[in-house]
Amino acid sequence: MTNPTSTTTPSAPSPPRAGRREWTALGVLMLPLLLVSMDVSVLYFAIPAISADLGPSGTQQLWIFDIYAFVLAGLLMTMGSLGDRIGRRRLLLTGAAAFGAASLVAAYANSAGTLIAARAVLGIGGATLMPSTMALVRTMFTDPAQRAKAIGIWSGVMTGGIALGSVLSGVLVQFFWWGSVFLVNLPAMALLLALGPVLLPESRNPAPGRFDLLSVPLSMTAVLPVIYGLKEISSEGVRPLHVVPVAVGLLFAALFVHRQRTVASPMISPALFRGRGFAPAVVLNLVSSFAMMGSAFFSTQYLQSVLGKSAMEAALWSLLPSVPIGMAAPMAAVLVQKGVNRAYVVSTGFATAAAGYGMLALAGPDSLGLVLAACGVLASGVVIVMSQMTDLALGAAPVERAGAASSLLETGAEFGGALGMAVLGSIGTAVYRHEIPSSAPAAAHETLGGALAVAGQLPGRAGDALAAAAREAFTSGMHGAALAGTAVLLLAAAGAAATLRGIRVRA
Repeated sequence: MTNPTSTTTPSAPSPPRAGRREWTALGVLMLPLLLVSMDVSVLYFAIPAISADLGPSGTQQLWIFDIYAFVLAGLLMTMGSLGDRIGRRRLLLTGAAAFGAASLVAAYANSAGTLIAARAVLGIGGATLMPSTMALVRTMFTDPAQRAKAIGIWSGVMTGGIALGSVLSGVLVQFFWWGSVFLVNLPAMALLLALGPVLLPESRNPAPGRFDLLSVPLSMTAVLPVIYGLKEISSEGVRPLHVVPVAVGLLFAALFVHRQRTVASPMISPALFRGRGFAPAVVLNLVSSFAMMGSAFFSTQYLQSVLGKSAMEAALWSLLPSVPIGMAAPMAAVLVQKGVNRAYVVSTGFATAAAGYGMLALAGPDSLGLVLAACGVLASGVVIVMSQMTDLALGAAPVERAGAASSLLETGAEFGGALGMAVLGSIGTAVYRHEIPSSAPAAAHETLGGALAVAGQLPGRAGDALAAAAREAFTSGMHGAALAGTAVLLLAAAGAAATLRGIRVRA
Protein backbone atom coordinates (compact mmCIF):
# COMPACT_ATOMS: atom_id res chain seq x y z
CA MET A 1 0.00 0.00 0.00
CA THR A 2 1.40 3.37 -0.97
CA ASN A 3 1.79 6.05 1.66
CA PRO A 4 -0.33 9.03 0.47
CA THR A 5 2.04 11.49 2.14
CA SER A 6 5.15 10.26 0.32
CA THR A 7 6.61 12.41 -2.42
CA THR A 8 8.84 11.56 -5.34
CA THR A 9 11.85 13.76 -5.99
CA PRO A 10 12.05 14.48 -9.71
CA SER A 11 15.33 13.38 -11.22
CA ALA A 12 17.43 15.81 -13.21
CA PRO A 13 16.73 15.59 -16.94
CA SER A 14 19.22 13.45 -18.81
CA PRO A 15 21.39 15.29 -21.34
CA PRO A 16 20.32 14.76 -24.94
CA ARG A 17 22.01 11.82 -26.62
CA ALA A 18 23.87 12.18 -29.87
CA GLY A 19 22.35 10.55 -32.93
CA ARG A 20 23.52 9.44 -36.36
CA ARG A 21 24.17 13.03 -37.45
CA GLU A 22 26.62 13.68 -34.58
CA TRP A 23 28.48 10.39 -35.08
CA THR A 24 28.76 11.09 -38.80
CA ALA A 25 30.07 14.56 -37.96
CA LEU A 26 32.64 12.96 -35.66
CA GLY A 27 33.91 10.90 -38.58
CA VAL A 28 34.28 14.09 -40.62
CA LEU A 29 36.15 15.75 -37.74
CA MET A 30 38.63 12.87 -37.57
CA LEU A 31 39.90 13.67 -41.07
CA PRO A 32 41.63 16.97 -40.21
CA LEU A 33 42.76 15.58 -36.87
CA LEU A 34 44.43 12.61 -38.58
CA LEU A 35 46.18 14.85 -41.09
CA VAL A 36 47.36 17.37 -38.49
CA SER A 37 48.86 14.59 -36.38
CA MET A 38 50.42 12.95 -39.45
CA ASP A 39 52.09 16.20 -40.48
CA VAL A 40 54.22 16.01 -37.31
CA SER A 41 56.07 13.01 -38.78
CA VAL A 42 55.22 13.07 -42.49
CA LEU A 43 58.63 14.50 -43.48
CA TYR A 44 60.68 11.72 -41.86
CA PHE A 45 61.40 10.05 -45.21
CA ALA A 46 60.77 13.00 -47.52
CA ILE A 47 63.65 15.16 -46.24
CA PRO A 48 66.39 13.40 -48.33
CA ALA A 49 64.37 13.86 -51.52
CA ILE A 50 63.59 17.49 -50.61
CA SER A 51 67.29 18.13 -49.95
CA ALA A 52 68.27 16.68 -53.31
CA ASP A 53 65.64 18.72 -55.17
CA LEU A 54 65.70 22.09 -53.38
CA GLY A 55 69.26 22.09 -51.98
CA PRO A 56 68.46 23.74 -48.62
CA SER A 57 71.22 24.76 -46.24
CA GLY A 58 71.60 22.89 -42.95
CA THR A 59 69.67 25.60 -41.12
CA GLN A 60 66.92 25.66 -43.76
CA GLN A 61 66.56 21.88 -43.55
CA LEU A 62 66.06 22.08 -39.81
CA TRP A 63 63.42 24.79 -40.23
CA ILE A 64 61.61 22.79 -42.94
CA PHE A 65 61.24 20.01 -40.41
CA ASP A 66 60.65 22.00 -37.20
CA ILE A 67 58.72 25.14 -38.17
CA TYR A 68 55.39 23.27 -38.31
CA ALA A 69 55.57 22.00 -34.72
CA PHE A 70 56.87 25.34 -33.38
CA VAL A 71 54.10 27.43 -34.95
CA LEU A 72 51.49 24.84 -33.95
CA ALA A 73 52.57 24.86 -30.30
CA GLY A 74 52.89 28.64 -30.13
CA LEU A 75 49.40 29.37 -31.45
CA LEU A 76 47.30 26.68 -29.76
CA MET A 77 46.12 28.86 -26.88
CA THR A 78 45.43 31.82 -29.16
CA MET A 79 43.38 29.76 -31.58
CA GLY A 80 41.48 27.93 -28.86
CA SER A 81 40.41 31.21 -27.32
CA LEU A 82 39.64 32.72 -30.71
CA GLY A 83 37.36 29.79 -31.56
CA ASP A 84 35.38 30.39 -28.37
CA ARG A 85 34.78 33.95 -29.55
CA ILE A 86 34.12 33.71 -33.28
CA GLY A 87 32.74 30.15 -33.40
CA ARG A 88 34.54 26.80 -33.41
CA ARG A 89 33.06 25.66 -36.73
CA ARG A 90 33.99 28.92 -38.42
CA LEU A 91 37.55 28.69 -37.14
CA LEU A 92 37.77 25.00 -38.12
CA LEU A 93 36.65 25.64 -41.69
CA THR A 94 38.90 28.68 -42.03
CA GLY A 95 41.83 26.63 -40.78
CA ALA A 96 40.96 23.79 -43.13
CA ALA A 97 40.99 26.14 -46.11
CA ALA A 98 44.37 27.55 -45.02
CA PHE A 99 45.73 24.04 -44.41
CA GLY A 100 44.64 22.88 -47.86
CA ALA A 101 46.05 25.95 -49.63
CA ALA A 102 49.36 25.68 -47.77
CA SER A 103 49.55 21.96 -48.62
CA LEU A 104 49.21 22.81 -52.32
CA VAL A 105 51.95 25.45 -52.09
CA ALA A 106 54.23 23.08 -50.17
CA ALA A 107 53.75 20.29 -52.70
CA TYR A 108 54.95 22.46 -55.58
CA ALA A 109 57.45 24.64 -53.70
CA ASN A 110 60.46 25.47 -55.88
CA SER A 111 62.69 26.80 -53.10
CA ALA A 112 63.50 26.03 -49.51
CA GLY A 113 62.17 29.43 -48.41
CA THR A 114 58.80 28.79 -50.04
CA LEU A 115 58.55 25.38 -48.39
CA ILE A 116 59.42 26.83 -44.97
CA ALA A 117 56.74 29.51 -45.37
CA ALA A 118 54.18 26.91 -46.46
CA ARG A 119 55.03 24.70 -43.48
CA ALA A 120 54.56 27.70 -41.19
CA VAL A 121 51.07 28.29 -42.61
CA LEU A 122 50.37 24.58 -42.14
CA GLY A 123 51.28 25.07 -38.49
CA ILE A 124 48.82 27.98 -38.23
CA GLY A 125 46.12 25.83 -39.80
CA GLY A 126 46.94 22.94 -37.49
CA ALA A 127 46.65 25.24 -34.47
CA THR A 128 43.11 26.10 -35.53
CA LEU A 129 42.09 22.51 -36.26
CA MET A 130 43.24 20.69 -33.12
CA PRO A 131 41.41 22.66 -30.38
CA SER A 132 38.41 23.21 -32.66
CA THR A 133 37.87 19.49 -33.22
CA MET A 134 38.10 18.74 -29.49
CA ALA A 135 35.79 21.65 -28.58
CA LEU A 136 33.22 20.52 -31.15
CA VAL A 137 33.30 17.02 -29.70
CA ARG A 138 32.49 18.59 -26.32
CA THR A 139 29.63 20.52 -27.90
CA MET A 140 28.09 17.65 -29.89
CA PHE A 141 28.32 14.96 -27.21
CA THR A 142 26.72 16.18 -24.00
CA ASP A 143 25.91 12.69 -22.69
CA PRO A 144 28.91 11.68 -20.54
CA ALA A 145 29.05 8.08 -21.79
CA GLN A 146 28.89 9.11 -25.44
CA ARG A 147 31.38 11.90 -24.90
CA ALA A 148 33.84 9.47 -23.31
CA LYS A 149 33.51 7.14 -26.30
CA ALA A 150 33.97 10.00 -28.78
CA ILE A 151 37.04 11.28 -26.95
CA GLY A 152 38.46 7.75 -26.91
CA ILE A 153 38.17 7.71 -30.70
CA TRP A 154 39.71 11.19 -30.85
CA SER A 155 42.70 10.06 -28.76
CA GLY A 156 43.25 6.91 -30.82
CA VAL A 157 43.17 8.81 -34.11
CA MET A 158 45.55 11.45 -32.76
CA THR A 159 48.09 8.89 -31.54
CA GLY A 160 47.78 6.64 -34.57
CA GLY A 161 48.22 9.53 -37.00
CA ILE A 162 51.72 10.27 -35.72
CA ALA A 163 52.77 6.65 -36.35
CA LEU A 164 51.03 6.53 -39.73
CA GLY A 165 52.60 9.75 -40.99
CA SER A 166 56.14 8.41 -41.23
CA VAL A 167 55.05 5.21 -43.00
CA LEU A 168 52.84 7.10 -45.45
CA SER A 169 55.68 9.46 -46.32
CA GLY A 170 57.99 6.51 -47.00
CA VAL A 171 55.49 4.84 -49.32
CA LEU A 172 54.64 8.05 -51.19
CA VAL A 173 58.25 9.10 -51.65
CA GLN A 174 59.14 5.63 -52.92
CA PHE A 175 56.47 5.63 -55.63
CA PHE A 176 55.88 9.36 -56.28
CA TRP A 177 57.73 12.63 -55.73
CA TRP A 178 58.17 14.28 -52.33
CA GLY A 179 55.35 16.79 -52.90
CA SER A 180 52.83 13.96 -52.76
CA VAL A 181 53.16 13.84 -48.96
CA PHE A 182 51.38 17.22 -48.91
CA LEU A 183 48.84 16.56 -51.67
CA VAL A 184 47.17 13.79 -49.62
CA ASN A 185 45.80 16.58 -47.41
CA LEU A 186 43.68 18.09 -50.17
CA PRO A 187 40.84 15.50 -50.55
CA ALA A 188 40.26 15.35 -46.78
CA MET A 189 40.17 19.13 -46.42
CA ALA A 190 37.85 19.44 -49.42
CA LEU A 191 35.50 16.88 -47.84
CA LEU A 192 35.57 18.78 -44.54
CA LEU A 193 34.79 22.07 -46.26
CA ALA A 194 31.88 20.45 -48.12
CA LEU A 195 30.32 18.51 -45.23
CA GLY A 196 31.32 20.67 -42.27
CA PRO A 197 28.71 23.43 -42.80
CA VAL A 198 25.99 20.76 -43.08
CA LEU A 199 26.93 18.37 -40.24
CA LEU A 200 28.82 20.45 -37.69
CA PRO A 201 26.93 22.74 -35.31
CA GLU A 202 28.22 26.25 -34.69
CA SER A 203 29.04 27.07 -31.08
CA ARG A 204 30.71 29.96 -29.34
CA ASN A 205 30.90 31.75 -26.02
CA PRO A 206 27.79 33.98 -25.89
CA ALA A 207 29.59 36.58 -23.74
CA PRO A 208 33.32 36.33 -24.52
CA GLY A 209 34.39 39.89 -23.80
CA ARG A 210 37.11 41.73 -25.73
CA PHE A 211 39.95 39.71 -27.21
CA ASP A 212 43.16 40.57 -25.35
CA LEU A 213 45.74 41.15 -28.09
CA LEU A 214 48.65 41.51 -25.68
CA SER A 215 48.12 37.93 -24.49
CA VAL A 216 48.93 36.61 -27.98
CA PRO A 217 52.66 37.55 -28.03
CA LEU A 218 52.93 36.76 -24.32
CA SER A 219 51.60 33.24 -24.86
CA MET A 220 53.89 32.64 -27.83
CA THR A 221 57.00 33.88 -26.02
CA ALA A 222 56.04 31.70 -23.07
CA VAL A 223 55.72 28.53 -25.17
CA LEU A 224 58.21 28.72 -28.03
CA PRO A 225 61.50 29.41 -26.17
CA VAL A 226 60.81 26.62 -23.67
CA ILE A 227 60.02 24.05 -26.37
CA TYR A 228 63.01 25.17 -28.44
CA GLY A 229 65.37 24.93 -25.48
CA LEU A 230 64.07 21.52 -24.42
CA LYS A 231 64.37 20.24 -27.98
CA GLU A 232 67.98 21.38 -28.20
CA ILE A 233 68.78 19.88 -24.79
CA SER A 234 67.41 16.52 -25.93
CA SER A 235 69.67 16.49 -29.00
CA GLU A 236 72.82 18.25 -27.78
CA GLY A 237 72.75 18.01 -23.99
CA VAL A 238 72.40 20.55 -21.20
CA ARG A 239 74.33 23.67 -22.20
CA PRO A 240 73.94 27.31 -21.13
CA LEU A 241 73.01 28.25 -24.69
CA HIS A 242 69.97 25.98 -24.44
CA VAL A 243 69.04 26.67 -20.82
CA VAL A 244 68.69 30.41 -21.46
CA PRO A 245 65.68 30.05 -23.82
CA VAL A 246 63.94 27.86 -21.25
CA ALA A 247 64.51 30.48 -18.55
CA VAL A 248 63.27 33.27 -20.85
CA GLY A 249 60.17 31.27 -21.71
CA LEU A 250 59.40 30.60 -18.06
CA LEU A 251 59.74 34.33 -17.31
CA PHE A 252 57.21 35.17 -20.02
CA ALA A 253 54.99 32.33 -18.77
CA ALA A 254 54.86 34.08 -15.38
CA LEU A 255 53.98 37.36 -17.13
CA PHE A 256 51.29 35.59 -19.15
CA VAL A 257 49.73 34.08 -16.02
CA HIS A 258 49.79 37.48 -14.30
CA ARG A 259 48.10 39.03 -17.32
CA GLN A 260 45.34 36.41 -17.31
CA ARG A 261 44.68 36.99 -13.62
CA THR A 262 44.45 40.78 -13.88
CA VAL A 263 42.97 41.64 -17.29
CA ALA A 264 39.21 42.07 -17.60
CA SER A 265 38.79 39.62 -20.51
CA PRO A 266 41.62 37.08 -20.33
CA MET A 267 42.55 34.79 -23.22
CA ILE A 268 42.63 31.83 -20.79
CA SER A 269 40.24 32.40 -17.93
CA PRO A 270 41.63 31.42 -14.50
CA ALA A 271 38.11 30.20 -13.74
CA LEU A 272 38.91 27.12 -15.84
CA PHE A 273 41.22 25.90 -13.09
CA ARG A 274 38.45 26.21 -10.53
CA GLY A 275 36.55 23.47 -12.33
CA ARG A 276 36.92 20.35 -10.24
CA GLY A 277 39.42 18.03 -11.86
CA PHE A 278 40.58 20.41 -14.60
CA ALA A 279 44.03 21.23 -13.19
CA PRO A 280 44.91 17.59 -12.33
CA ALA A 281 43.76 16.57 -15.82
CA VAL A 282 46.10 19.07 -17.51
CA VAL A 283 49.06 18.01 -15.36
CA LEU A 284 48.49 14.27 -15.70
CA ASN A 285 47.97 14.64 -19.46
CA LEU A 286 51.33 16.43 -19.60
CA VAL A 287 52.97 13.52 -17.76
CA SER A 288 51.48 11.01 -20.20
CA SER A 289 52.90 12.98 -23.13
CA PHE A 290 56.25 13.06 -21.29
CA ALA A 291 56.20 9.27 -21.22
CA MET A 292 55.13 8.81 -24.83
CA MET A 293 57.68 11.12 -26.45
CA GLY A 294 60.45 10.04 -24.09
CA SER A 295 60.06 6.43 -25.20
CA ALA A 296 59.85 7.42 -28.89
CA PHE A 297 63.23 9.15 -28.54
CA PHE A 298 64.84 5.77 -27.84
CA SER A 299 62.68 3.30 -29.74
CA THR A 300 63.21 4.96 -33.13
CA GLN A 301 66.98 5.04 -32.66
CA TYR A 302 66.98 1.48 -31.32
CA LEU A 303 65.22 0.11 -34.39
CA GLN A 304 67.47 1.89 -36.87
CA SER A 305 70.88 2.25 -35.22
CA VAL A 306 70.99 -0.70 -32.83
CA LEU A 307 69.13 -3.30 -34.89
CA GLY A 308 70.24 -1.84 -38.21
CA LYS A 309 66.78 -1.56 -39.78
CA SER A 310 66.28 0.77 -42.70
CA ALA A 311 64.10 3.80 -42.16
CA MET A 312 61.20 2.16 -43.98
CA GLU A 313 61.59 -1.11 -42.07
CA ALA A 314 61.73 0.77 -38.76
CA ALA A 315 58.57 2.71 -39.63
CA LEU A 316 56.69 -0.46 -40.59
CA TRP A 317 57.79 -2.27 -37.41
CA SER A 318 56.75 0.75 -35.36
CA LEU A 319 53.17 0.33 -36.58
CA LEU A 320 52.79 -2.92 -34.62
CA PRO A 321 52.73 -1.25 -31.16
CA SER A 322 49.87 0.97 -32.34
CA VAL A 323 47.53 -2.03 -32.79
CA PRO A 324 46.47 -2.29 -29.10
CA ILE A 325 46.06 1.49 -28.85
CA GLY A 326 42.70 1.31 -30.62
CA MET A 327 41.29 -0.88 -27.83
CA ALA A 328 42.79 0.91 -24.83
CA ALA A 329 40.72 4.11 -24.73
CA PRO A 330 37.31 2.48 -25.39
CA MET A 331 38.05 -0.16 -22.76
CA ALA A 332 38.86 2.54 -20.20
CA ALA A 333 35.67 4.43 -21.08
CA VAL A 334 33.58 1.28 -20.59
CA LEU A 335 35.14 0.66 -17.17
CA VAL A 336 34.33 4.20 -16.01
CA GLN A 337 30.78 3.93 -17.34
CA LYS A 338 30.31 0.68 -15.40
CA GLY A 339 31.15 2.47 -12.18
CA VAL A 340 34.88 1.87 -11.76
CA ASN A 341 36.38 4.96 -10.14
CA ARG A 342 38.19 7.06 -12.74
CA ALA A 343 41.11 7.47 -10.33
CA TYR A 344 41.75 3.73 -10.40
CA VAL A 345 41.42 3.53 -14.19
CA VAL A 346 43.93 6.35 -14.68
CA SER A 347 46.30 4.90 -12.07
CA THR A 348 46.11 1.57 -13.89
CA GLY A 349 46.93 3.36 -17.13
CA PHE A 350 50.03 4.92 -15.59
CA ALA A 351 51.01 1.57 -14.04
CA THR A 352 50.60 -0.11 -17.44
CA ALA A 353 52.80 2.51 -19.07
CA ALA A 354 55.35 2.04 -16.26
CA ALA A 355 55.34 -1.70 -17.02
CA GLY A 356 56.16 -0.84 -20.63
CA TYR A 357 59.16 1.17 -19.49
CA GLY A 358 60.13 -1.72 -17.21
CA MET A 359 60.14 -4.02 -20.24
CA LEU A 360 62.39 -1.56 -22.10
CA ALA A 361 64.82 -1.75 -19.20
CA LEU A 362 65.19 -5.49 -19.86
CA ALA A 363 65.91 -5.20 -23.58
CA GLY A 364 69.28 -6.18 -25.00
CA PRO A 365 70.98 -5.06 -28.22
CA ASP A 366 68.99 -7.69 -30.16
CA SER A 367 65.50 -7.65 -28.61
CA LEU A 368 63.15 -6.57 -31.39
CA GLY A 369 60.12 -8.43 -30.05
CA LEU A 370 60.58 -7.23 -26.49
CA VAL A 371 61.01 -3.59 -27.52
CA LEU A 372 57.94 -3.66 -29.76
CA ALA A 373 55.89 -5.29 -27.00
CA ALA A 374 57.17 -2.71 -24.51
CA CYS A 375 56.18 0.16 -26.80
CA GLY A 376 52.72 -1.35 -27.28
CA VAL A 377 52.17 -1.76 -23.53
CA LEU A 378 53.48 1.73 -22.82
CA ALA A 379 51.39 3.38 -25.54
CA SER A 380 48.24 1.58 -24.40
CA GLY A 381 48.68 2.87 -20.86
CA VAL A 382 49.37 6.39 -22.09
CA VAL A 383 46.28 6.45 -24.32
CA ILE A 384 44.13 5.29 -21.38
CA VAL A 385 45.39 8.26 -19.38
CA MET A 386 45.11 10.75 -22.24
CA SER A 387 41.55 9.80 -23.15
CA GLN A 388 40.38 9.91 -19.55
CA MET A 389 42.12 13.20 -18.79
CA THR A 390 40.72 14.79 -21.94
CA ASP A 391 37.24 13.66 -20.99
CA LEU A 392 37.69 14.90 -17.43
CA ALA A 393 39.04 18.30 -18.48
CA LEU A 394 36.35 18.95 -21.10
CA GLY A 395 33.63 17.77 -18.74
CA ALA A 396 34.91 20.09 -15.99
CA ALA A 397 35.18 23.11 -18.31
CA PRO A 398 32.11 25.19 -19.18
CA VAL A 399 30.92 24.59 -22.74
CA GLU A 400 31.50 28.25 -23.61
CA ARG A 401 35.22 27.83 -22.82
CA ALA A 402 35.70 24.43 -24.49
CA GLY A 403 38.14 25.85 -27.05
CA ALA A 404 40.39 27.40 -24.41
CA ALA A 405 40.25 24.21 -22.34
CA SER A 406 41.21 22.11 -25.37
CA SER A 407 44.09 24.41 -26.23
CA LEU A 408 45.47 24.18 -22.69
CA LEU A 409 45.43 20.40 -22.87
CA GLU A 410 47.22 20.42 -26.21
CA THR A 411 49.78 23.00 -25.12
CA GLY A 412 50.49 20.97 -21.99
CA ALA A 413 50.99 17.90 -24.16
CA GLU A 414 53.51 19.81 -26.30
CA PHE A 415 55.41 20.82 -23.17
CA GLY A 416 55.28 17.28 -21.83
CA GLY A 417 56.61 15.79 -25.04
CA ALA A 418 59.51 18.22 -25.23
CA LEU A 419 60.27 17.69 -21.54
CA GLY A 420 60.23 13.90 -21.93
CA MET A 421 62.69 13.99 -24.78
CA ALA A 422 64.94 16.45 -22.91
CA VAL A 423 64.97 14.73 -19.51
CA LEU A 424 65.00 11.10 -20.56
CA GLY A 425 67.22 11.86 -23.56
CA SER A 426 69.76 13.58 -21.28
CA ILE A 427 69.76 10.61 -18.90
CA GLY A 428 70.28 8.19 -21.77
CA THR A 429 73.07 10.32 -23.23
CA ALA A 430 74.85 10.59 -19.87
CA VAL A 431 74.77 6.81 -19.40
CA TYR A 432 75.89 6.27 -22.99
CA ARG A 433 78.92 8.52 -22.55
CA HIS A 434 79.79 6.79 -19.30
CA GLU A 435 79.58 3.32 -20.85
CA ILE A 436 81.36 3.96 -24.14
CA PRO A 437 85.06 2.88 -23.89
CA SER A 438 87.34 5.77 -23.00
CA SER A 439 89.69 4.69 -25.78
CA ALA A 440 87.03 5.35 -28.43
CA PRO A 441 87.48 8.41 -30.71
CA ALA A 442 85.93 11.67 -29.48
CA ALA A 443 83.13 11.60 -32.06
CA ALA A 444 81.99 8.22 -30.75
CA HIS A 445 81.41 9.72 -27.29
CA GLU A 446 78.78 12.14 -28.55
CA THR A 447 76.04 9.98 -30.09
CA LEU A 448 75.43 6.45 -31.29
CA GLY A 449 75.18 7.74 -34.85
CA GLY A 450 78.61 9.34 -34.53
CA ALA A 451 80.08 6.14 -33.14
CA LEU A 452 78.68 4.04 -35.98
CA ALA A 453 80.02 6.54 -38.53
CA VAL A 454 83.49 6.30 -36.97
CA ALA A 455 83.24 2.50 -36.76
CA GLY A 456 82.50 2.35 -40.47
CA GLN A 457 85.84 4.03 -41.18
CA LEU A 458 87.90 1.70 -39.00
CA PRO A 459 89.37 -1.49 -40.44
CA GLY A 460 88.05 -4.98 -39.70
CA ARG A 461 87.58 -6.03 -36.11
CA ALA A 462 88.32 -2.58 -34.69
CA GLY A 463 85.27 -1.13 -36.41
CA ASP A 464 83.07 -4.07 -35.44
CA ALA A 465 84.22 -3.84 -31.82
CA LEU A 466 83.48 -0.10 -31.62
CA ALA A 467 80.04 -0.54 -33.21
CA ALA A 468 79.16 -3.35 -30.80
CA ALA A 469 80.38 -1.32 -27.81
CA ALA A 470 78.38 1.72 -28.95
CA ARG A 471 75.21 -0.33 -29.36
CA GLU A 472 75.70 -1.81 -25.89
CA ALA A 473 76.28 1.66 -24.45
CA PHE A 474 73.14 3.03 -26.12
CA THR A 475 71.11 0.11 -24.80
CA SER A 476 72.44 0.81 -21.31
CA GLY A 477 71.43 4.45 -21.73
CA MET A 478 67.95 3.33 -22.75
CA HIS A 479 67.83 1.19 -19.60
CA GLY A 480 68.69 4.21 -17.43
CA ALA A 481 66.06 6.39 -19.09
CA ALA A 482 63.48 3.59 -18.86
CA LEU A 483 64.05 3.21 -15.12
CA ALA A 484 63.65 6.97 -14.68
CA GLY A 485 60.46 6.88 -16.77
CA THR A 486 59.16 4.00 -14.66
CA ALA A 487 59.70 6.01 -11.49
CA VAL A 488 57.94 9.07 -12.92
CA LEU A 489 54.94 7.04 -14.03
CA LEU A 490 54.60 5.19 -10.73
CA LEU A 491 54.60 8.55 -8.94
CA ALA A 492 51.97 9.76 -11.41
CA ALA A 493 49.88 6.66 -10.69
CA ALA A 494 49.97 7.46 -6.98
CA GLY A 495 49.20 11.11 -7.68
CA ALA A 496 46.23 10.19 -9.88
CA ALA A 497 44.81 7.92 -7.19
CA ALA A 498 45.11 10.73 -4.63
CA THR A 499 43.85 13.68 -6.68
CA LEU A 500 41.12 12.11 -8.83
CA ARG A 501 39.37 10.00 -6.21
CA GLY A 502 35.87 11.28 -5.67
CA ILE A 503 35.85 13.66 -8.63
CA ARG A 504 32.61 13.45 -10.56
CA VAL A 505 31.98 15.62 -13.58
CA ARG A 506 28.43 16.72 -14.16
CA ALA A 507 26.90 16.31 -17.57
